[in-house]
Formats: sequence, C-alpha cells, structure tokens
Amino acid sequence: MDLIVIGIVACEVGFWVVLSAGLVARYLFRRRRLSSLLLLCAPVLDLLLLALIGWDLVLNGAKASFAHGLGAVYLGFTVAFGHQVIARVDAWVAHRFAGGPQPVRPPKSGLAQLQYEWREWLRMLLCAVVASAVLLAMVRLVGDAARTVELWGWLRRVWLVTGVWLVGWPIWLSVAYVLRPQAQLAPSGGSTSSPTRSDT
Repeated sequence: MDLIVIGIVACEVGFWVVLSAGLVARYLFRRRRLSSLLLLCAPVLDLLLLALIGWDLVLNGAKASFAHGLGAVYLGFTVAFGHQVIARVDAWVAHRFAGGPQPVRPPKSGLAQLQYEWREWLRMLLCAVVASAVLLAMVRLVGDAARTVELWGWLRRVWLVTGVWLVGWPIWLSVAYVLRPQAQLAPSGGSTSSPTRSDT
C-alpha cells in the first residue's frame, strides 16, 4: 500500500481514537482538562501527515501521486470540518450518556435552511483554500513540473467540487427562497411544498 495512503488512514483512525478517548475522559471519568488536552492532539495528527507528505515529495524524491493530492484535500477537510465533527459527536455523547439536551438537527426548510447551507458551503470554501495552499506549496517545494502534474489535477478537482456545491445547494436554495419565500425549501433535485396549516 502507498505510504501516503497509510498515513491518511492512520490519521483518520488516530482522529477517532483521540476523539473517543477525549469523550471517555470527559463523560466517564469527569476529567474535563484531560479531555481538552486529548482533543488538542487531533491537529497534531494533521501536522504529522503534512510532514510525511513533504518528506516523501521533497526529501524522498517521490513523484506526486493521487495519494499526495488526496492527503492535501484531507488536510483541508479536517481544518474546515474537523471542529464541527467533534462538536456533533460531543453533543450526541452528552445527550446519550450524560443527560444533555438533544442535538440540534440541521434545518430542513425556510430561511434557517438557507443560512445553514451557506455556512456549510463556506466551510467547503475554507477546505478548498487550505487544500490549494498545501498543493501549491508542494508544487513550489518540489520545483519539478514533471513530478507535480497530479497535484495540478487535484487543484482542478477541489475547485470543481466547490463550484458544484455552490450552484447545487446555496445558490439553488437562494433562488428558490427569493421566488417562493414562504415555501419550504428542499435540497437540489428535491421537491418543494408549502408549509402545512392547521384549520381553525
């Protein structure tokens, strides 16, 4: 198996191990300080993966592969969405095992849904920016066009996904909301229906 793929898998497994350990410390042993310390280890895994990618390309002289680009996008995802994932899992565990309030589900209609979809897309935009920065940094450090072709391909992919997300969700729902502000909004490709009203 590719070394970078192993690194990505190890980081993902490590993330869930660290998250689980942090939540166990918080809700089972009531050690909030230890829990916070464990959760702070999650970004360290990203730094280790970044160092591994840099070492493989710059010092080991490897040719950039699909895995190197995937690693850059993975780093962008963890920066943009990692905190949200931790918060959601934390809320679920608190509700399930510590008597906390029921986690708030993403809104499915109206202005609240529209605002939610824009926030989610902004996270995707942050993911794309971080991934692009890592990819361009790798291109610059390698300094050999023949070895970095795959990285440019990943740049195109990540911005294509970002553009499709923008048009297919927040813009689509924004147009639908402007045309029918009182209607319930549905995801792209879904149906819309007016809110039900109880007869008096």
